[in-house]
Amino acid sequence: MIRTIQESDVDAVVELTRELAVYERAPDQFHLTAEKLHAALFGPSRALYGHVAEVDGQVVGCALWFLNFSTWRGVHGIYLEDLYVRPEHRGSGLGKALLVTLARECVARGLGRLEWSVLNWNMPAIDFYKSLGAEPMDEWTVYRLADEALTELGS
Repeated sequence: MIRTIQESDVDAVVELTRELAVYERAPDQFHLTAEKLHAALFGPSRALYGHVAEVDGQVVGCALWFLNFSTWRGVHGIYLEDLYVRPEHRGSGLGKALLVTLARECVARGLGRLEWSVLNWNMPAIDFYKSLGAEPMDEWTVYRLADEALTELGS
């Protein structure tokens, strides 16, 4: 079952995103806590949304997303920050069901696109996304300011 994330799911989703950080070979970059996730999802300045995949009452997958805006299209879209399904549940259709849910959200709200990033070495994910009709945006390179560089520029 795919459903909107609830406050009672926060601890499970933190654990899932921790597993994702390990899978993506970056556990040292993982700093999410239940308090931070709860504030982002349910606080007064809500900026994050989510859905979970549930099997037999257990949360085994999640999609965390936020709205972005395309100045060229003139409408919002969804940026999928994280999509994760536990390894023992992959291939069961849950990942696709989570993406279908987000695509339906886009269509229902008149949003212009659904997009996300994937690591270049993650061929199982790349093959899965391509099988759904997703196209790589190879001409774009992601840039990021964080940590000391962000602090220095912002000072």
